[in-house]
Amino acid sequence: MTVLYVQEQGAVVRRTAELIKVTKRPARQRKDTVLNSIAVHELEQVVVYGNVQLTTQAAALLLQKNVDVVFLSFGGKFLFRLVNAEGGKFGKLRHAQLQLSGDDARSLTVAKAIVRAKLANQRNLLQRLGEGIASTHAALLVQAAQSIDQMRTAAARATDADSLRGFEGRAGATYFGSLKSLLDVRWLFQGRAYHPPPDPFNALLSFGYALLLKDLTATIQIVGLDPYLGCFHTLEYGRPSLTLDLMEEFRPLVVDEIVLQWVLGGKIKPEDFTLTGQAEQPVLLGEKQLPLFITAYEKRLDEVVQHNPSQSRQKLRRCFELQARIYARVVMETRAEYEGLVG
Repeated sequence: MTVLYVQEQGAVVRRTAELIKVTKRPARQRKDTVLNSIAVHELEQVVVYGNVQLTTQAAALLLQKNVDVVFLSFGGKFLFRLVNAEGGKFGKLRHAQLQLSGDDARSLTVAKAIVRAKLANQRNLLQRLGEGIASTHAALLVQAAQSIDQMRTAAARATDADSLRGFEGRAGATYFGSLKSLLDVRWLFQGRAYHPPPDPFNALLSFGYALLLKDLTATIQIVGLDPYLGCFHTLEYGRPSLTLDLMEEFRPLVVDEIVLQWVLGGKIKPEDFTLTGQAEQPVLLGEKQLPLFITAYEKRLDEVVQHNPSQSRQKLRRCFELQARIYARVVMETRAEYEGLVG
């Protein structure tokens, strides 16, 4: 199955019989140019960026064939998705999910497992980064990994959601602080910041997290869960709390690893970004780097890792669904505890 990314600004996604075509009319020409054409049965997802149109006929066919359609801003911010109305058939599961979200004790138990998996993955990534680099930086990474491990131990003893978020936040400050020590000052990185990201490194992280958000939201809906009812992130209007919950363990495993490989390996430089001076979107990733990063992201999802909850080797993409199904079993109380993916 294929994910179709449509990044050409001004393009139109159309339907021709059972084909999905991406077309664009060049300036001063009367005919459209076909940029891409693919049979709908080969599609798993369509992702459109910025100024891209989707015709009603194409949308109807994609929804009929249960193809996920995601809309992102040109900079990669998640905007919305088209959802098939059949998502409402999972009433029993969603009723149980609502009960879990309203049960503070059960929610805290699940949230602890999510945070502990995330912190373990942050620690492991720092340890891997420390191998084979200068001793001064290696020592800083080892110290940060140890501090995160202490927060991970403390998180297991958290008595409420606020204290758990406190441990997770302190670990995050340590984690990103240690990454700052590895970066050239031209990246302007002072720590994790968003809404909007103020520097190139944060902008690249946020773009990667937007890709992760759209994929996990789609997976959660496929499983039948409500992406807005979570356990760790607070419930607020318009916030996909469950998606954000399940993203946590995958942030270091997927996005952070790609970003650091690119940045530390010199595959991308601060000059590849545009500083706009605009408050709403101060940093833009270059058009040439955008598709390259998406390719790297998709390649990472196709890598096989050890899925510890099932004791099997699985592609990272498949792990999204496995983790969502584990969560669903916890919701339905056919599984006692949630277990995060640690790699």
